[in-house]
Amino acid sequence: MTEDTRTKGPASYFPSIEQKYGQPINHWLDLLKTVSDKKHMEQVAWLKTEHGMGHGHANALVAYHLAAGKKA
Repeated sequence: MTEDTRTKGPASYFPSIEQKYGQPINHWLDLLKTVSDKKHMEQVAWLKTEHGMGHGHANALVAYHLAAGKKA
């Protein structure tokens, strides 16, 4: 994998999130849609407390989710 093709940003966490928590990324993004009324750090805290996710993984998912919502 070259420097140009390497996944960057929040999506770079996706393979380890899928491996550690046993669910595809779309599962987590769908769950985040149910709490989209909450602020960024509230969504991070929700993933951590309700789903036992680590801070870095939760933050990456929320950042990706929020950025995708701005593009839509």
